[in-house]
Amino acid sequence: MSDLTSKQRAHLRGLAHPLKPTVHIGKEGVTDAAVDNLLETLAGSELVKVRVLEAAPQSAKATAHALAAKVADAVVIQVMGRNVTLYRPDPDEPEIRLPR
Repeated sequence: MSDLTSKQRAHLRGLAHPLKPTVHIGKEGVTDAAVDNLLETLAGSELVKVRVLEAAPQSAKATAHALAAKVADAVVIQVMGRNVTLYRPDPDEPEIRLPR
């Protein structure tokens, strides 16, 4: 799923702009609990913002890629400061229509 075009990424960034971070990564880093929380959030929304706190052991970029690696079909859309945007389409009924 990492084969998104730049146009599709731009579309997703636009949709993510008004979102507030709903998952937070703290001093423990990418734990099983954090991944479970992300999976639960992705079950309700295909686009999620994650806040990487200053106490986190890894950079926001490294954390973003670690999360994407642990969640099947998740794609890092953007890392901006300490905010990370991840996208995973719903396998059954995708809500977000991507441009071609």
